[in-house]
Amino acid sequence: MLKANDPSLHSWIQIAPDSDFPIQNLPFGIFQTPEKDPRVGVAIGNYVLDMCVLGQYNMFELIDIDPTVFHRPYLNDFIAHGRPVWRAIRNRVSELLRTNNEEISGNSELMQKCLVRMTDAEMLLPVKVGNYTDFYSSLEHATNVGQLFRDPDNPLLPNWRHMPVAYHGRASSIVVSGTPIYRPKGQTKAAEADLPAFGPSKQLDYELEVAFITGKETALGTSIAADEADEHIFGLVLLNDWSARDVQKWEYVPLGPFLSKSFATSISPWVVTLDALEPFRVKGPEQLPRPLSYLDFTGHRHYDINLEVQLQPASGNTTTLCHTNFKHLYWNMSQQLAHQTSNGVNLQVGDIYASGTISGSEPGSFGSLLELTRQGQNPVTLPDNTQRSFLQDYDTVIMRGFSEKEGIRIGFGEVRGQVLPAV
Repeated sequence: MLKANDPSLHSWIQIAPDSDFPIQNLPFGIFQTPEKDPRVGVAIGNYVLDMCVLGQYNMFELIDIDPTVFHRPYLNDFIAHGRPVWRAIRNRVSELLRTNNEEISGNSELMQKCLVRMTDAEMLLPVKVGNYTDFYSSLEHATNVGQLFRDPDNPLLPNWRHMPVAYHGRASSIVVSGTPIYRPKGQTKAAEADLPAFGPSKQLDYELEVAFITGKETALGTSIAADEADEHIFGLVLLNDWSARDVQKWEYVPLGPFLSKSFATSISPWVVTLDALEPFRVKGPEQLPRPLSYLDFTGHRHYDINLEVQLQPASGNTTTLCHTNFKHLYWNMSQQLAHQTSNGVNLQVGDIYASGTISGSEPGSFGSLLELTRQGQNPVTLPDNTQRSFLQDYDTVIMRGFSEKEGIRIGFGEVRGQVLPAV
């Protein structure tokens, strides 16, 4: 029996070679249509596979799971079954979609009921988010920001190379791709002003990030070793942590970001499982000095995921602003989760843990306008000859990501959001 990641697998559904969703991917999400209320779906080519319908047709009867779990508005109840069940369901879906399997393809009634064109489906927030942590794990990004905000000769704070620095974000304002983002308001203080002022942010920015979603609860007072982290991670999404830089600069001392970040965070609708990304594990950068022992791990814990950011003004062509890769992060997900729980904090199913802005070493790989324009001093010129130091109203930011090897592309789709004027 071929494994679900085998590059030789093909589906009876016609799938374009450059599709993000071949049979080797099979990410999970929540969708609805005018005829179908919110439920679990799996992406395959240009279709959404209705898992609720497959459950009704007893396609998962050999797996220890109540099929009604797929008729829920969030993935949380499914995720709570644990990694052995996630894997069994993904493997079973892979079998059903293979060219030599006619359980669906040979049943015209079932095929009509369980396949929904992506263009006819509305994607919803995939999980009910209880907690949200945003890390700061890119050495290049931390260095760039430290040079802009602090000391150009000593950009990293003393603790940065010793632990994955993070802050606790706002879970309630996490939204799915396509949700408009209203320009936030807040306090800012101009360098020449004696007092702060209140009003719409003039320095709205994006942050290119990847986030993992936890799939296993822990008890208060317990910790997770880095080598155990995979058992607690369901999958990954793309994430845009919108940021008001002028608000941030005024408020972040001494406790860090608050209103400058909490107004909105966008995520992609499809959750790509760790199993689908297994072939793309790679070694990460060397960590010096060596981290403390509770952050030790074995094997390769980074993933080779290509990332890009595009900007689309209200009128004009789309411009690519950034190409970078998830594999360059200094602190990996296993270390992030080990550090998060090192004080005994409990995890909940559906928690989101973001990487922090992902940047490379060159301007074309910077994951935010803050870095790309040097805090607005070097504006970017777009094809329509307009310039951007920061985002303008009606700009749309589009982020995409994918891994590719042996002709197989495991993609995330996209996370996009349009900026609307402040209300």
